[in-house]
Amino acid sequence: MPDSNFIDYVKIYCASGNGGAGSMHLRREKYIPKGGPDGGDGGRGGHIILRANPQFWTLIHLKYRKHIKAEDGEGGSGQLRTGKNGADIYLDVPLGTVAKDAETGEILFELVEAGEERILVKGGRGGLGNNNFKSATNQTPRYSQPGEPGSEGWFILELKVLADVGLVGFPNAGKSTLLASVTAAKPKIANYAFTTLEPNLGIVRYYDDQSFIIADIPGIIEGAHEGKGIGLRFLRHIERNSILLFMIPADSEDIAREYGILINELRQYNPELLDKGRILAVSKSDMLDSAMKADMEKLLPEGIRHIFISSISGEGLKELKDMLWEELNA
Repeated sequence: MPDSNFIDYVKIYCASGNGGAGSMHLRREKYIPKGGPDGGDGGRGGHIILRANPQFWTLIHLKYRKHIKAEDGEGGSGQLRTGKNGADIYLDVPLGTVAKDAETGEILFELVEAGEERILVKGGRGGLGNNNFKSATNQTPRYSQPGEPGSEGWFILELKVLADVGLVGFPNAGKSTLLASVTAAKPKIANYAFTTLEPNLGIVRYYDDQSFIIADIPGIIEGAHEGKGIGLRFLRHIERNSILLFMIPADSEDIAREYGILINELRQYNPELLDKGRILAVSKSDMLDSAMKADMEKLLPEGIRHIFISSISGEGLKELKDMLWEELNA
């Protein structure tokens, strides 16, 4: 989607700085013809550091910055002067960013706290000057260490949205409408599949100035874990949510079957997702009367709390907030 500003995956090439060489220098001054070794150490090469910045919510600023090279350290010099360290490069990324080795797929680390800093590529160490090698048996060493080379490689940065509650459901289940009803978020809403093409976040205000965050995850379809539809691209965002709010519309042909398909997609993608708290919201319930709800309750899946809601009429929204808050603080 070239027109989207939400970029949650980038592949970048990073190279840290080389360490500066240590100095091989002998002190020579008037009246001190044999002053001994005084070569200083080389400076460290610059690191490339990831920093979690809560002001960022996408990786778009790194999309076109494919090659990143840190500064080399300076060499040491006489009079025990240490070379200047190479300047570090800081890359600000959103909270929830995961760094991976692009070649092996190994997860290196995750940034989940504001201001957290982790070194992605470490700069090379500076070499030791000849002053470090003097001894009782070698009082005038005429050698020093070269600086260590920096590291380089391709890395993948993936963003997993941080939210308390994740909305899970098929396209056109009413997730965006609910988000707009209970938060100040303004997601795109229309009566066709895949209206939502990127996660939307909204803050739900609760009592006593308390709040929690809801994420509207783009719709999942059957086979999403195999790459069908757009579900695979966004399934990883569900991993960060504390609670999963399943949304199935009241006019669905078989709510229990749809719920089973959604559960299976999560299980196939990552079985640990099923360890999260779950609530089922039957949306678009303003079309049901009390008798129809009573009949429908007999057919709902077992083992999950449920509630009938309508984002249009406001039915059940207060009770839904109470259920979510209770589950979050259980």
